[in-house]
Amino acid sequence: MKKSLIALAALAASGAAMAQSSVTLFGVADATFAYGTGTVSKKTQLGNSGLNGSRLGFRGVEDLGGGLSAAFHLEAGLAPDDGTGGTTDTNNQGNAVSGGLLFNRRSTLSLNGGFGEVRLGRDYTPHFLNLTTFDPFGASGVGTTQTLKSSIGGPTNVRASNSIGYLLPGNLGGFYGQGQFYMGENSSDMVNKKDGNGVSLRAGYANGPIDVAGSFAKTTYLLNTANAAKGMPTGNITTMNFGGKYDLGVVKILGQYAQDKVIGYGTGKGLLGGVQIPVGPAGEVRLSFSTYKVNKIGLNTPNPATNKIAAGYVHNLSKRTAVYGTFANVTNKKGATQALNGSVTAPNKKSSGFDFGIRHSF
Repeated sequence: MKKSLIALAALAASGAAMAQSSVTLFGVADATFAYGTGTVSKKTQLGNSGLNGSRLGFRGVEDLGGGLSAAFHLEAGLAPDDGTGGTTDTNNQGNAVSGGLLFNRRSTLSLNGGFGEVRLGRDYTPHFLNLTTFDPFGASGVGTTQTLKSSIGGPTNVRASNSIGYLLPGNLGGFYGQGQFYMGENSSDMVNKKDGNGVSLRAGYANGPIDVAGSFAKTTYLLNTANAAKGMPTGNITTMNFGGKYDLGVVKILGQYAQDKVIGYGTGKGLLGGVQIPVGPAGEVRLSFSTYKVNKIGLNTPNPATNKIAAGYVHNLSKRTAVYGTFANVTNKKGATQALNGSVTAPNKKSSGFDFGIRHSF
């Protein structure tokens, strides 16, 4: 009888613990028929992530009592077209690591409470969130804004590893913000011991139809001599961007300004203007114009500039499944050679591409 009572007590305790915790499997599978054309070559392929980034993830939360909770978030990028995983940068220095299924999109552990959230691990940088939030295409697919696609913002332009972040609580009357410090984790005896270190900040206000925000980031990026030899940006990077969204009901208007300054290389500046237009209960039209220009240091140095127009349509077949199509065209100037969807184009020539795909979230 005593053993039975002990077993029942253990089971009850286990049930109470389980009631206070939850673990969720989630993901996105997005397959895209992608075509790109340039003056040098064209490319047809089955790609992925034309509407949303494909991923597989696990997240969980435990109620610690007293308004505190602990949470984890593990999210791996994947490619449904060929079954491969993504890549990650372990030290924020442009060194891509691949192999197997990596939790490259996000891998964080958090402590949450009335004070906000403290988040540790690999995560999106706040200055990236400010770009994707105010891009009609959400920084996915061929329509991605040039303020991100052409950016010289370096290896922490989207995510950072080894980060310590803080997010304000969500009860501040519409004001929101976050800060993040990330490390390259170099030895103290290295000449460039701060390489891969940086800080990123974001603050905004969202109330009703209005959402506006700004961000600032500074990253030390010194060691990648291979990129420097290719004429690619290598140097301390300062980034700032501002964005806004206004929802009129019949149309959402979005805009953003971005600037990236790389010491010893040059300054990049970009703009975006776009709209999202609801069509019936299940559709949405997306339109944008974005531009980005790099003013390099040095006499007689080309200052590449690109302009992009993009148009797309998303139709939701259900809450989880959507079909979509996106067309984009890039105009290159002053030596720029950007091409779309794997195609190749000559300097100062145009490139175009389109995505047709299906996305399912679970």
